[in-house]
Amino acid sequence: MENIDWNNLEFGYIKTDYNIRCNYKNGVWGELEVSDSEYFPMHIASTALHYGQESFEGLKAFRGKDGKIRIFRMEDNALRMQDSSDGTLMARLPIETFKEACIKAVKLNERFVPPYESGASLYIRPFLFGTGAEVGVKPAKEYMFILFVTPVGPYFKGGFQTTPFVIMRQFDRSAPLGMGKYKVGGNYAASLVAGEKAHQMGYSNIFYLDAKEKKYIDECGAANFFGIKNNTYVTPKSESILPSITNKSLMVLAEEMGMKVERRQVPVEELATFEETGACGTAAVISPISKIDDYDNNISYIFSKDGKPGPISEKLYNKLKAIQYGDEPDKYGWVTVL
Repeated sequence: MENIDWNNLEFGYIKTDYNIRCNYKNGVWGELEVSDSEYFPMHIASTALHYGQESFEGLKAFRGKDGKIRIFRMEDNALRMQDSSDGTLMARLPIETFKEACIKAVKLNERFVPPYESGASLYIRPFLFGTGAEVGVKPAKEYMFILFVTPVGPYFKGGFQTTPFVIMRQFDRSAPLGMGKYKVGGNYAASLVAGEKAHQMGYSNIFYLDAKEKKYIDECGAANFFGIKNNTYVTPKSESILPSITNKSLMVLAEEMGMKVERRQVPVEELATFEETGACGTAAVISPISKIDDYDNNISYIFSKDGKPGPISEKLYNKLKAIQYGDEPDKYGWVTVL
């Protein structure tokens, strides 16, 4: 076994033993194949390279105190990948094939699932792309699905701690009626310039407003936003926001904790009324926000003066992690125990 320092893992790529592949040809998906290679041949005219016909997912497997491995919300990721296929006119990968690939990859790479006490997890990255050759904007006739895994530490260095965001209206994440609700690479490529600018200014990422009116909160970098006030969990509703599976889970847990949940348009000025705010997604789970600086209007919205996460964010974070690691019962059927 490689000398992996489980307690100090970064969020990045580490080679594991095997990945899983599946090809779509002549209108049907083939059998799952196991590969130990990190590379694959690709046609120079493939639609993925020329027209961005691709999508990806991200989910995690956790080793519990009992030694068992748990994969979190596989079916939801499979369904979201099917949505992305609909949005990009790619062949839909069957849900059962997706789940079988996840389980197979985790079992084959079991030695890379971090130990329980480390706070690390095994990140699962499925992706689907057009391999068929086309010169002309049209969907491919052939597709490839690949799933690899890699052990990861917390997305933000230091783990569960507050980070600052900045609003800059010169950048948009996604247009209304565009591709924002699909998990496709183009959305992330479009965020690189804005994200780099934010990092240079000392922020963790850009805080996006809606592209049409610049009035409403959209997303925090590549993550969904939530705000807490008056025992209410508030998260934006928009056609250009990626439906985060973590956010969906947190809404359920907030209700279980006796909170009210509101999914609606959130005007940017409402930031002044929130007691706590956070970004949420698979990679970070919850990243509490210390402050949001409105760069254009010279306004700062402060949520944590001492840098500590708010009590409700912390409770939600701990509750979700406890379900993922098997420390609390899974009432909702979110976890698959291997």
